[in-house]
Order: sequence, then structure tokens, then C-alpha cells
Amino acid sequence: MKKYKIVQIRSRIGRPGIQKRTLDALGLKKLNRPVYVNASPQVDGMIRKVAHLLSVEEVNE
Repeated sequence: MKKYKIVQIRSRIGRPGIQKRTLDALGLKKLNRPVYVNASPQVDGMIRKVAHLLSVEEVNE
């Protein structure tokens, strides 16, 4: 199963509320803390919405 390693690299301060809620939905609470999520079309869309704040790597497990 394909997974993503997502790390928030830029601050959520000053961002619109929808972007903050998207980061929460992805499980990102603090900077530089990796989160592993299963790949799905919904997750791909959320990553695209806040891609300017994230670092994303594909992980095979």
C-alpha cells in the first residue's frame, strides 16, 4: 500500500481558515513533525490545496 510522509515546513499563521482546517485534517499540528497517511484521491486533493506549506515524500510499506 502506498503511503505519504508529510511534513509541514511553513507556518499556518496568517493563512485562511480553510487551509488551517486542511492541515488539521491531514493530522499536522506542529512544524517539522512527520505524519504518515495512506494515499487516496481525497488525501491527494488536500495535499494539493496546501502544497506550498508542505514537504511530501512517497513511502512504500
